[in-house]
Amino acid sequence: MNRPVHSKTFKSGNSVAVRLPKGFAIPAGADVELLQTGNRVTMKLSADPAEAKRRWLAALDALDKLPKPGEIERREPIEFPDRPGL
Repeated sequence: MNRPVHSKTFKSGNSVAVRLPKGFAIPAGADVELLQTGNRVTMKLSADPAEAKRRWLAALDALDKLPKPGEIERREPIEFPDRPGL
């Protein structure tokens, strides 16, 4: 279970910054996206477009290597007996 971690903002040049604890494991220089909604600020690591494309291409390649589906077996339609009272 994640518990809130408290930190304080500080001045860094002309910007306000916040220190992230080591436990967050966010590397220095990581590209992040910030979204402010009211008094809530959400931060998430940005996806590297080249890495995302590489992962999609790898997934598509893996799908392409799967065996092709065979012919679907055709069966006679099932006839259900008349069951009065059900």
